[in-house]
Amino acid sequence: MLEFSRPAWLGLLIGVALMGVACDAWSGITGKISGVVVDEHDAPIFVVAIELVELPHLALTKQDGSYEILNVPPGTYGVRFQRLGFETVLVQNVVVSSDNTTKINTKMVLDVLEMDEIVVRAQTPPVVLDQTSTQTNLSAEEIEDLPVQELEDVVNLQAGVVDGHFRGGRIGEVQFQVDGVSVNNPFDNKSSLRLDRSILQEVQIISGTFDAEYGQAMSGVVNAVLKDGTREFEWNAEVITGTYLFPGHAERLLNDTIRPGGIQNYQLSLSGPLPIPDTVFLVSGRRNSTDSHIYGERRFVPTDESNFETREFVPTGDGAEVPLGFTEEWSGVVKLTNRSWVNSRASYQAVVNSIDSRAPNFAFRFNPDGLSTQETFSIAHGLDWTQTLSNTTFIDFSARQNYFRYRDVRYEDPFDSRYDDAGRPVADDAYELGAIVQGVSLNRFEQTTDSYLVKTVLRSQVTPAHLVRFGGEFQVSQVQFGTPGHLTFVTDTNEEGNTVELLDRKFDEPPDFLAVSEYHPRVAAAFVQDRIELPDITVRAGLRLDYFDSRATLPSDLRNPANAIDGAPASFPVSASSKWAVSPRLGVAYPILSHAAVHFAYGHFRQFPPLRDIFTNADYSVLERLQAGRDPGVLGNPDVKPEKTVQYEIGYKQLVSDDLGIDVTAFYKDIRDLVGVEFITTYTGAEYARLTNVDFGNVLGITFSLDHRRLGPLRVSLDYTWQQALGNSSDPRETATRAEVGEDPRPRLLPFNWDQRHTLNTTLSLAHSEAYSMGAILRVASGQPYTPLTGLGGYGNGLVTNSDRKPFGWLVDLRAERRIKAKGARLGLFARVFNLFDTRYFNGPVFASTGSADYSRLPNDATALLDPTRFYPPRRLEVGIRIAPGGDK
Repeated sequence: MLEFSRPAWLGLLIGVALMGVACDAWSGITGKISGVVVDEHDAPIFVVAIELVELPHLALTKQDGSYEILNVPPGTYGVRFQRLGFETVLVQNVVVSSDNTTKINTKMVLDVLEMDEIVVRAQTPPVVLDQTSTQTNLSAEEIEDLPVQELEDVVNLQAGVVDGHFRGGRIGEVQFQVDGVSVNNPFDNKSSLRLDRSILQEVQIISGTFDAEYGQAMSGVVNAVLKDGTREFEWNAEVITGTYLFPGHAERLLNDTIRPGGIQNYQLSLSGPLPIPDTVFLVSGRRNSTDSHIYGERRFVPTDESNFETREFVPTGDGAEVPLGFTEEWSGVVKLTNRSWVNSRASYQAVVNSIDSRAPNFAFRFNPDGLSTQETFSIAHGLDWTQTLSNTTFIDFSARQNYFRYRDVRYEDPFDSRYDDAGRPVADDAYELGAIVQGVSLNRFEQTTDSYLVKTVLRSQVTPAHLVRFGGEFQVSQVQFGTPGHLTFVTDTNEEGNTVELLDRKFDEPPDFLAVSEYHPRVAAAFVQDRIELPDITVRAGLRLDYFDSRATLPSDLRNPANAIDGAPASFPVSASSKWAVSPRLGVAYPILSHAAVHFAYGHFRQFPPLRDIFTNADYSVLERLQAGRDPGVLGNPDVKPEKTVQYEIGYKQLVSDDLGIDVTAFYKDIRDLVGVEFITTYTGAEYARLTNVDFGNVLGITFSLDHRRLGPLRVSLDYTWQQALGNSSDPRETATRAEVGEDPRPRLLPFNWDQRHTLNTTLSLAHSEAYSMGAILRVASGQPYTPLTGLGGYGNGLVTNSDRKPFGWLVDLRAERRIKAKGARLGLFARVFNLFDTRYFNGPVFASTGSADYSRLPNDATALLDPTRFYPPRRLEVGIRIAPGGDK
């Protein structure tokens, strides 16, 4: 398990201490409830007191009967309307979503006789007519009924999302947030956390255009809102065990033995009040252990020695079957919330992941102990504060630390003698098609990011029609990555005159053996956003200003970057310039009927490239040997500009009935200034490649969504996406790779690797809240592109990039639960089946000579044909039990 740095521990302790002393922390994106209260003659009623049953939120109606309740955390509430002389009305099941307005218009009647409170049950419409872009909000109850385990599983079910790519964009173009604050790792622009479904109150997924409050993203936003503590003590627990189950499928090239207990998941959550006044807590922990479905045999150990000249192999392993890969995870959440100060709410929260894993590598199937292991530790924690300045104005403040550490090594210490004893991995083609029979993996890579982020937002309902947000954020990061000790083997002669291999360790010997590098970039932003809600139109308009400073240097003269050319002008280090970007955003929703609306959205979205791309191989001193013909590879560039996407979206929504809604949306993305490769010529005519803003692309698509809330106890939702994602390269270094193999490196427009033209997701759920629930997900996807081999027998050299398509694939996942009330407890017995029909192929790798995952026309693919890792994971069966207090006494 990885330890984390003193600053991370110190921040954690300070946060807990501060909570103990005083305050209250609030974080996250909230929603709004508004509407009009009228009497039985439709005349507005003045000074109606409106309160949320579950929270201390109050409001009064104005002269026109209108009201607004701001800063409402997402969830399901009861709203009570009271006024002297009128009967009290309680509206139940009012669902509030992040960054949305829930409309509750109420009619009150005169209180002629003493009567009980009138109870009305609100219904959430299947489509929201005043949304100006494509947005999905999933509540904890909806997530609970799906066959999913983590946030990533939920995201990949949304329209326009393909394996983490939002609407055709590259990986790393999505902003992941926890309670409204980024948890992205600037090293690769991916989320630094894995979030279990048990801690999610709501998930907000914006796959289209988004407001100016969100930055450092070009394709989408995912905001995970965590659950809060409760006023009464509550607890719940969950235990899951499972296994892979695929009998009779010899085509998978695997032993189909059932191994019970290979999957285990344990979760416990506690919440309730603390002795500190008006303070509640939430503590949740999870333990997950998963073995790979691919097993190896410990036939050899890393220190075995075989005679490769005579091909005598001497295995000394114990022959045990062991999982070739595994994941061991501990994760948890601590959240403290306090309301003791007047008109304020504060919280401290910490989300922690600690993961040890090993990625399966089929070459090590007889020497599994030689594989390296991956260790990840991450924590996102900090203080959040909301101060109410008036009934219509409040301010949010967040201060967070996002710490992430990743390490891929076999042994932590580069001087570990086991490296010397085992040596490098060695295989022989004559033994089991090249299986590795001795040695250990020499992978050594580590990456650490320590980011401190401050964000503040002022929100004000300046008029009944205008909700204005103004704010900014600042982030400073310490990013380290590289090889903590390079391990190479050199040949030498021993005392007997025999040639032997000796391990040579290199640490900081530029330019070939660089030490772990460290960088300190800074990012800042400011924004203003106005949501205008008029009876006939909703407008969201905003403007964002982004700032980035890599705080790095590069050569002043790129034609003599290492001062290695005699007589050429001298080059010296100069600081990379600071970058600024302005991004306007606009969205409009216009109701054309009482039950139908059209929307349009347009926006500029800027994102600074991953630090991994701009800083890898960014030491230009390697070019001193360019004149000798040594290829330095693609150089990084700390002076790149932000990447840019301009998005357009137009859509139509209609409520066919109270339970049935449809949404049709067309979108287009113009993508510019992506990081790609340019070639620079020195004064002597030599060429080298470096990253800069030259790549481009475009995406065109349409989505169709249908949501039927009730067909008896059945609910059906369906979304279909057709899209075309084209560009000049799928990877920043692709152009240089083409040039190296003699292909034409000039830009051309071809399908991206993830250009999946047709995607269909269908969800069926059958539920009775007190007795049972069942859910099924069907996913159908057309084939993504691949590059075929042309010529007789597949041996030609006329490669046409991404000019053919893989086969289509489909998957079905199920979940069923039986709920039981026992004495003092509520039980849920459930089962989940992933990949119900044991689909072997779902947009995985194929052989370039055939376009199939099952066969190849090339003899050198013989080893790959035996590799089961190319297939989609087999059927997985899990059973579990959930328990919580309650039930019959």
